[in-house]
Amino acid sequence: MGENTIVPSIVVYVTVPNREAGRKLAESIIKEKLAACVNIVPGIESLYRWQGEIHQDSEELLIIKTREPLLEALTEHVRANHEYEVPEVIALPIKGGSLKYLEWLKNSTRD
Repeated sequence: MGENTIVPSIVVYVTVPNREAGRKLAESIIKEKLAACVNIVPGIESLYRWQGEIHQDSEELLIIKTREPLLEALTEHVRANHEYEVPEVIALPIKGGSLKYLEWLKNSTRD
């Protein structure tokens, strides 16, 4: 298995307001094979500017592992199934890692 067999992979961050919303969104992402794995990280605190005011909220972070070609479909799925008006969807490239894991990631997502 060489580098040429690995499809470009990404990590996508999505914040959610609570565990229930995070679990529901994560399950729908996995069910649709838009990602191979979603980690739910509890207890983050977010400070941000929204509509001219600074807000501070407790949130949870979804760390989504998927393939780069699925980013557009994943983004649309998040927008359609998220309660925020403007949900965070930020993609970071995976530059390397375990080839077996990246192969599993490829095989666990839709074409």
